[in-house]
Amino acid sequence: MAEQIEIPGAGGATAKIRNIVAVPILAIVTFAIYLFFWWYFINGEMADYGRAKGTTELGTSPGRSLLAVSLGALLIVPAVWSTVTTFQRVQATQRMAGTTPINGWIGLVLFLVFTPAMWSYMQSGLNSAWRAATTAPPTAA
Repeated sequence: MAEQIEIPGAGGATAKIRNIVAVPILAIVTFAIYLFFWWYFINGEMADYGRAKGTTELGTSPGRSLLAVSLGALLIVPAVWSTVTTFQRVQATQRMAGTTPINGWIGLVLFLVFTPAMWSYMQSGLNSAWRAATTAPPTAA
């Protein structure tokens, strides 16, 4: 079961620390249905965190990201672009939380060689960001 944490300053919005092995396994076993839910939820969690930080750098519409990787995959370009921008959002989330961002080159190699491993890599980056965000001392205004 995923550990649910409250996003600091997001008015009760939550994020999940998910098992990095379960993400690709569930995506494969459910014939990508879990992948679509996961994609929507991680983009929503990052958008909530971005709103709490007062920025749109982490995205604003998880539905649009989901549409790009689902129906947009028929055209290929929207799905690839959503993958790139979501990966960049994970990196930005980590920077905002004060952790070292995941490596983009490693992400590219994983995407080209074995995409499910890239999903785990992205989730590991989010897990570190959520842990750091919840343990970070409050900033003085």
